[in-house]
Amino acid sequence: MSRAHTLIKGTLILTMTGLATRMMGFFYRIFLSHAFGEEGVGLYQLIFPVYALGFSLTCAGIELILARLVAKDTALGRKKEARQLLYTALLITVSFSSIVTLFLQNYAGWIAVVFLRDPRCAGLLVILSYVFPFAAIHSCICGYYFGQKETGVPAVSQLIEQSVRIGSVFLIYFAAAERGLTADVSFAVVGLAAGELASSFYCLHILISGKKGEPKNRLSFLSLCRQIPRLLLPSLPLTGNRVLLNLLQSAEAVSIPLQLKAAGMTQKEALSVYGVLTGMALPCILFPSAVSGSISTMLLPEVAQIQTLRDRKAFRTLVIKVTSSCIAMGCFCCAFLLIAGPWIGSHIFHSSLAGNLIQILAWMCPFLYTNNTLISTINGIGKTTLTFLINAASLGLRISSIFLLIPSFGIQGYLWGMLASQLCVFSCCLLVLIRYRFPEKNS
Repeated sequence: MSRAHTLIKGTLILTMTGLATRMMGFFYRIFLSHAFGEEGVGLYQLIFPVYALGFSLTCAGIELILARLVAKDTALGRKKEARQLLYTALLITVSFSSIVTLFLQNYAGWIAVVFLRDPRCAGLLVILSYVFPFAAIHSCICGYYFGQKETGVPAVSQLIEQSVRIGSVFLIYFAAAERGLTADVSFAVVGLAAGELASSFYCLHILISGKKGEPKNRLSFLSLCRQIPRLLLPSLPLTGNRVLLNLLQSAEAVSIPLQLKAAGMTQKEALSVYGVLTGMALPCILFPSAVSGSISTMLLPEVAQIQTLRDRKAFRTLVIKVTSSCIAMGCFCCAFLLIAGPWIGSHIFHSSLAGNLIQILAWMCPFLYTNNTLISTINGIGKTTLTFLINAASLGLRISSIFLLIPSFGIQGYLWGMLASQLCVFSCCLLVLIRYRFPEKNS
């Protein structure tokens, strides 16, 4: 199968899956806003910086490096080594995630009060802690199959995760309503854990059952020891970068409600605005990124193989085609959301504020969708430090807007900062890729 055909096929599978899960998630967000209210959605969104930080600390960096190394081993015909890398990644990530689970369960109250500034998050964090070991299994196995450019398993696992998450919350919510119990946003966190549990069991089932042609080598301690440095050493800087970025993102998320309160809002009003932004407006803007997200996922192993083969022409053609396609899609989505934003806010979310925020955020679309693919391309050529610096600069602009613009302009000031940050990422990524040069292919 040709490189272009493999990329297109994988992208189509992931795009269809992404659109399906985002459609499900879109209506799920509507349900959450109606069931738990704007403040409840804001409280639910407040724990996601902790989730993102825990995921980055345990498996995000290893998943990326695993996909890259598996792609290289597959290109060189070393399937046995690729399989050993997966086993090593599972051992490392499940161990780390179990430690994070225990830490979160013991210090949930302290994190909720000191870090998130809302003691109501303590119980939600305890439930969230059970997510991490299953998320580690899910992400590593998906990374292995992404490295082999096999998108079927990750796509199905994504559908299972989303279906079980939403279905379990519906069941719990309506069962509680029948018994006259008060609806609580903790139901949504239980759904998060249930989804990861189901998807990890599916991935393990596929891995254990295997398929024809896959190596059936036995696991040995010595083989694991040989793979640990190869996997862990390149992933440590990337994990450190991800953790630092998520610390900045966590500070950003916590600071928005605090600065809105400083601007004169009550705690309930500030949390409601934060809930509308992160739980309604942003998911609407991010909905079309299922396409660019699928492309960026397939790009990393594709670029890694191109780099291994030192094919400069293929690299240049790939970047130009992908970038121009994402920009065109972003411009179309921008025009659509500028027109339809108020209607979406008032008729779907029953929030005029959501409609106003969607219109302002729409201007980010051409850059937001393209940036995913550009960052993935730079990661694919191994320049993970550069992506960290670019993302850090972007976050710096957003955090500055929180403290400098929100007091004077309210939440609109932060949205201006978000647009500036996307322009920053777009410009820096293009500059890096324009200046990057592959060595000449060996004759």
